[in-house]
Amino acid sequence: MVSLAALFERREHELRLSPDRALQTLDEAEEFLRDRGLLTRSADSALPSLYEACHEDPYKPGSSGFGQWPATKWPWFGELADREGVYALKVHRGKHVLVTDDFARLLDPILRAEIERMRSEPGDWRLVLDHLAAAGPSEIEDLQEELGLRPKDLKDIRSPLERTGAVVSRSYAVSSSAGGHVHTSELARWDQVYPHAVGGEVDLKPLIVAGVRAAVVAQDREIPRWFSWSWYWQKGLIDELVDEGRLARPESGWVSVPA
Repeated sequence: MVSLAALFERREHELRLSPDRALQTLDEAEEFLRDRGLLTRSADSALPSLYEACHEDPYKPGSSGFGQWPATKWPWFGELADREGVYALKVHRGKHVLVTDDFARLLDPILRAEIERMRSEPGDWRLVLDHLAAAGPSEIEDLQEELGLRPKDLKDIRSPLERTGAVVSRSYAVSSSAGGHVHTSELARWDQVYPHAVGGEVDLKPLIVAGVRAAVVAQDREIPRWFSWSWYWQKGLIDELVDEGRLARPESGWVSVPA
């Protein structure tokens, strides 16, 4: 059994937590993402963080929120999201994460189940999901006009759809009539973004194992908070993974992926 101290040392190296391992280029950041499979934007858990691995002074020292993003490398998150086989999803409890194709295959059965679950729930979620199914990926302004929704109404509808992964948003700039450009967003169903269904039932176990692998080592207590779908979580899930040999316990309360 690998010791907890050795796992922390490995975590520091693989998650680029020391300044000498700072990401220097966007291509290097992409290699980091593809190695880990998943990156959060800012550090908020054991999961690997893109901005933490940049080791760059914040855009606005002493402020909060956006001001804490890296001064020059903050666009990297969006630029990575535009690369082939990379998906930006809000399934980290409403916060964006970047995932690769390998991680997307694990997510696919869950996100397709969420489309159907959200369609069956009371409210206007079905209205948006069915409209996207018929019209295809749509700009927010078009959805507001075609569905007769105020901006706030659409925001209230799309927020839980994005949080569960049923809907994916993509931001981009478009030219304005006055010159220059304005920013807008396009919404699409997950099955439009990722059209080739993986198949299978909802199963959090492979996703948990992949998340622990990305983190190298993590505390049991924080793992249920990594993803949005608390309604799929079953008590004793981590213990089952340990019993099955898919996770290991270097110490009580901690898990890693077996060597």
